[in-house]
Amino acid sequence: MKKLFVFVAMLWITSAAFAQNTYKAVIRDAQTNQPLAGATVKVTTANLATKSDDSGAVSIINIPSGSQTIQYSFVGYQTKLETLSFPLNQDTVLVVILEAEHEDEHLDEVIITATRSSRTIDNIPTRVEVIAGEELDEKGNMKPGDIRMLLAESTGIQTQQTSATSGNSAIRIQGLDGKYTQIIRDGFPLYSGFSGGLGLLQIAPLDLQQVEVIKGSSSTLYGGGAIAGLVNLVSKKPTDERQLNFLLNGTSALGFDGSGFYAQKFDKVGMTVYAAYNKGSAYDPSDIGLTATPKFDRFTLNPKVYVYFNEATRLSAGLNATTEKRIGGDINFVKGKPSVANPYFEKNTTGRYSSQLELVHNLGENERMTIRNSVSYYDRSISLPAYQFSGVQVSTYSEANYSRNTERADWVFGVNLLTDNFTEDKYENNELRSYNHSTIGGFVQNTWTMSNSLSMESGVRGDYHNDYGFFFLPRVSGLWKINGRFSTRLGAGMGYKAPTVFTEDAERIQFRNVLPLNVTETKAEHSFGANYDVNYQTTFFDGNVGLSINHMFFYTRINDPLLLTELSSGNLAYQQPKGNLNTKGMETNAKITFRDFKLFIGYTLADVNQRSEENSSTYPLVSKHRLNNGLMYEVEDKWKIGAEAYYYGRQKLNDGATGKSYWTAGLMAEKIWERFSIFINFENFTDTRQTKFDTIYTGSITSPVFRDIYAPVDGFVVNGGVKIRL
Repeated sequence: MKKLFVFVAMLWITSAAFAQNTYKAVIRDAQTNQPLAGATVKVTTANLATKSDDSGAVSIINIPSGSQTIQYSFVGYQTKLETLSFPLNQDTVLVVILEAEHEDEHLDEVIITATRSSRTIDNIPTRVEVIAGEELDEKGNMKPGDIRMLLAESTGIQTQQTSATSGNSAIRIQGLDGKYTQIIRDGFPLYSGFSGGLGLLQIAPLDLQQVEVIKGSSSTLYGGGAIAGLVNLVSKKPTDERQLNFLLNGTSALGFDGSGFYAQKFDKVGMTVYAAYNKGSAYDPSDIGLTATPKFDRFTLNPKVYVYFNEATRLSAGLNATTEKRIGGDINFVKGKPSVANPYFEKNTTGRYSSQLELVHNLGENERMTIRNSVSYYDRSISLPAYQFSGVQVSTYSEANYSRNTERADWVFGVNLLTDNFTEDKYENNELRSYNHSTIGGFVQNTWTMSNSLSMESGVRGDYHNDYGFFFLPRVSGLWKINGRFSTRLGAGMGYKAPTVFTEDAERIQFRNVLPLNVTETKAEHSFGANYDVNYQTTFFDGNVGLSINHMFFYTRINDPLLLTELSSGNLAYQQPKGNLNTKGMETNAKITFRDFKLFIGYTLADVNQRSEENSSTYPLVSKHRLNNGLMYEVEDKWKIGAEAYYYGRQKLNDGATGKSYWTAGLMAEKIWERFSIFINFENFTDTRQTKFDTIYTGSITSPVFRDIYAPVDGFVVNGGVKIRL
């Protein structure tokens, strides 16, 4: 009997030791409580592993009894370890909460300022694209003197050069003219109307913290002009730790960029200072006798002071000052060695000055009052042989808004006043195109978290324009987080654009023979736009490979578009034939990460058409198909090496011809040390130039008639330099 008892006891102990258990859990995000699909769960002591499904659920069988260590991991989240004793004393499914990585673990939360919300980019119903951090730094290496490349290499954005010799450019979002995109700086509209000329060429990226791009109507908060989209340039702010950065850059086209940025916050005062000198030399790689890049000298100084009265109240005051002299045209004339009697030239002299004042007062833990004002002065003169155009624009922007942010809802209420006065200088018998506009508006916006997976943003704006009357502008967008891998957004809104003579078409001909607008016969352009996107992200191979895909459909219709039309007299007048301008298409962005490699692939389909009562035609200077690819290899704080390739499809030109499709490609590298780094960039090393496969002008070299510029004209350019951090 005793032997039988011992045998039974040993059998029971052995069976218990080899008993198999099942573990069930749901993995969730600590902040949103959303399930995390694709999280890895390992029983490290038993060499068992699985991944969570779309609902965040995991199930592991055949777990031995006894103490076992469970490891939970997910890209962007802190790894969690837990010791459990099996068999568990419960039958319920466990809920495991994972925390996002902290900032010192290199996962910064991106707060969007353009939407006036306190939410991060992943939790905003409005679709916002952000260029920040390493990407902003890399784009700055390629063209430190301006932001053309920074924007142009984004999916869905195209840079349109409007002057062959001065290099002036505008951006097009989803194929629409630059006049339909509003560019603001820290919420201030400093680059509208006349002051939009040369704007992209005179903004450098060194003092920018991030660039926010909203595609589609964004008129609720910022009023008219944001029909195609909005670009918000967010300046760097002072911190307790001193920032002192310098950048020196030179190019094979004999250009030079030197800039410095300083920022620091003391006890009650903080300040930032950005200063730069940018120089360009006359450059003609095609040897056609005309400058592909002009000669210019530009000086920039942007100081800003922050006063922290107490924890609740902050005042900031800043100035932006830019002066530039730019001349392009006959290469020998620009170099000071004219070889013909009456050389062609284009001179641009600009002075850009603006002030920004902002007072922020926290009324409570969740309430804030903001008062802001800016005054801008812009003076530009354009000189050509036997022709001159110049004028001064003085504009002001004033706003007061109240915001309340709670766990479930954010509210913004505000009023603003915008004035825009342009005074053209009188030359001989030219008809003056001066104007004096004022717009007063009020807006309300609400962002509502309906559940852990569903949120909505809605707003309405009312504007009264002194020349064009009242505008009612509603907008709505929604975000649905389907699960940890899938999310989707849907948005729609209305917009308007008050007419002025400052368009790409008029800029292209330096405003020659453009007649003044007849206010009694023209009306504002009205628009409706919508977009829908789907986002997917996941990981493979135990989190070593990451994949994210964003696909967006877009549509915008502009009624009564203002068109520059040639009259029988040879003059040009703005007319509004009955019809519309509409753009429809899609964008696809994919990002694949593997260890130190990042691959970016973007595709844009933009079908833009001009419709009237009689016919429909393809809108000029739009690449219907565009592809952008980038591969980056980065060893943190040591190396950055990147390669890029861009494809532009055929474009219809204003003269009825069709431009050829083309590719451009580039390479860049940066070696990083603690206090400085050196970089080199081989831009357009395929030497793609429009002059290789098409012409850029007709007529004689002394009196050229320029055609549309739809491809690069400067060709292969190498630039390199040093960045210093003290």
